[in-house]
Amino acid sequence: MSSPLVTSDWLESHLLDKDIRIIDMRGAVLPPSEPPPHYLTDRAGYEAAHIPNAAFIDWQVDIVEPGSASNDVASAERFAALMGGLGIDNDKLVLIYDNAAGMFACRLRWALRYYGHEDVAILDGGWQKWRAEGRPLSAEIPQFAKTAFVPRVNVELKATSEDIMAGLDLGASQLIDVRSAAEYAGETSRARHGGHIPTAINLPRGALVADDMTLKPAAELRQIFTERGVALDASDTVLYCNSGVSATYGMLALEMAGASNLRIYDGSWKEWGNDADTPKATGPRRGSWERR
Repeated sequence: MSSPLVTSDWLESHLLDKDIRIIDMRGAVLPPSEPPPHYLTDRAGYEAAHIPNAAFIDWQVDIVEPGSASNDVASAERFAALMGGLGIDNDKLVLIYDNAAGMFACRLRWALRYYGHEDVAILDGGWQKWRAEGRPLSAEIPQFAKTAFVPRVNVELKATSEDIMAGLDLGASQLIDVRSAAEYAGETSRARHGGHIPTAINLPRGALVADDMTLKPAAELRQIFTERGVALDASDTVLYCNSGVSATYGMLALEMAGASNLRIYDGSWKEWGNDADTPKATGPRRGSWERR
C-alpha cells in the first residue's frame, strides 16, 4: 500500500479480494481512576456484527507474550502461529480496524512490521465510521486455511529500557509520551510510580484524532507537533505509553506527518514506572530527574 491508511470507500470495494485479510480488534481501555478491569476486548460485539470477512484478534491476549507484566509483544513463534492460523502469509495485505480510533489496530500494525510484514493498513475512522455510513455488516465467522507466516524481526522498530537509559545519558533520543497530561504529570498512574521519563515530550494521543475518529490531516498534525516541540527530522524518536499500544498510534501520526527513524518502547510506563531504579520526572512540562 502507498499509504498506511485506507478509506471506508476503498475497503467496501475490496471486501472480497482474496489477497486481503481483514482483522477486527475492537475493545476498550478505561481510565486508571475507574475500577478494574481497565483493559477490555469486544469479542461479543464482533460475533454479533462485523465487517464482512473480518477475523477477530484479541489485542490484549493474542498478540501479547503470556506472563509479560508490561504486555510485551508476542514471541516470534507465538505471533507466527497466530498469523498462519488466520491464513496470513508474508504476501497478504492485512487491513485492520477497531473502535478506538485506531489504537489497537496500530498495535497490530506495529507488531506485523516488527516481524517483517510491511503490507498492512489501518481503516481510517474504524468501526464507528463504517457503521455511521451504513456499510455492509455480517455475523458470519469466516474460516481460513492455515498457511505459513515467516517472522523476520526488524530490530529498528523496537526500543528497550536499556536503549532509553543510554539515550538519556547521551541526549541522543527524542522521547514522546502519548499518555494523558495527568499521567505525564504524575497525578495518576497505572504503574507503581507516577510521572514520565525525563526529557519526554507529552503528546496525548487524543490530540491526534479528529471528531469522526479518523487521523487528523498531515498539515494539522505537523502544526500540532511544532507547537509541542516535536522534531520531525530527529535521528531517533522513541514513543511510549503505558504498555506500547497507544504509542503506535502516535507513530502512525508521525509517519503521516513525514517523520522517520521511529521506535516503540514496548515495555513503556508499565515497565519503567514499576522499576524503582529508573529516573522519573514529574510536573506538566519536562521535569528534573527524580530518583525514587
